[in-house]
Amino acid sequence: MKFNPVIEHLKVYEPGKPIELVVREFGIDPKDIVKLASNENPHGCSRKAADAVRNAAHLMYRYPDDTMTALKTGLCDRFGIGSENLIVGAGSDQIIEFACHAKLYGGAKILQSEITFAMYQIYAAQCGAGVIKAPGIAHDLDAMYQLYKEHEPEIIFICAPNNPTGDCLNRVDIENFIERIDHDTLVIVDGAYQEYAAFKNPDKALDPARLIEKFPHVLYLGTFSKAYGLGGMRVGYGIGSVEIVRSLYKLRPPFNVTTLSLIAAEAALEDQAFVETSLADCFEQMARYREFATAHGIETIESYTNFITYLLDGVSDSTHIADALLRQGIIVRDLKGYGLNAIRITIGKADENSRFFDAMQKLIINSGNR
Repeated sequence: MKFNPVIEHLKVYEPGKPIELVVREFGIDPKDIVKLASNENPHGCSRKAADAVRNAAHLMYRYPDDTMTALKTGLCDRFGIGSENLIVGAGSDQIIEFACHAKLYGGAKILQSEITFAMYQIYAAQCGAGVIKAPGIAHDLDAMYQLYKEHEPEIIFICAPNNPTGDCLNRVDIENFIERIDHDTLVIVDGAYQEYAAFKNPDKALDPARLIEKFPHVLYLGTFSKAYGLGGMRVGYGIGSVEIVRSLYKLRPPFNVTTLSLIAAEAALEDQAFVETSLADCFEQMARYREFATAHGIETIESYTNFITYLLDGVSDSTHIADALLRQGIIVRDLKGYGLNAIRITIGKADENSRFFDAMQKLIINSGNR
């Protein structure tokens, strides 16, 4: 059987190991497993969202409201935009997929930072597009601009804050960069972790309405998977000009977001108190991770997300550490696949973080480096 030759060399996105797989592989009781690999909200979701889904369970046989009016109204009110500027997807990565299929054809290219969200490159490759990478762990906008001038990509990706490193560009620097980009180049600003960045430092906060008003070639992405704790429901959104959104809608399949997912997102959006509490706890616990790193000579990247990156050069091997933690029921993300000797740890609840610190300290001591 013949397939599209592009598929042969495609890389598959590797998510964090699920709890169920760890149970099967190592025979660990599920209640003894700490999952700190997928940047989920350790507090779950808003009780209002959970109750809304529970009360609507009898509607599972119904197709979703494909107009998504209730959720769109909530998002439009929150961001001060019109419904014509909004598209909702099964996770924000579905919006990335739409954008790639809309813009990438005939030898097209994308431009991204060297270490960033893997799905940019994967979706681009699915379209047969080339991938240009600006070197470095963090976004280097000067280097990206030079590559933009040289290669004239159809799409530029800016992840703010960046996954998997956690660093975040300032709003003014992003806007100054976009100002220099031709309006036929789509600039995708991925704000999946923006709630965390805005909470920690207002200079990092992005205003989607301002972005699309100033720059008609910008598509802003947001999600309910992180701060809102709805990773399992798969709801994301894109905010852009009428021209961009209208084009993406032509690629959207009908009923792409489920009935219960829409209901959960609608309710979650109304409970900002839950989000604020989660954000405050995240950064309170993150301080413990910085203290642990300092005490053990581990370099970190300043994080504006719900995870922290430990750079392990001179300390240990990231794959060894990740595997050893996994055998103890602690799931973290090894970043060796990104070319980093590092692990990414989702900030968990206090007791989950304590388990990580206890296990990590023993591993460092046993490695003979500390």
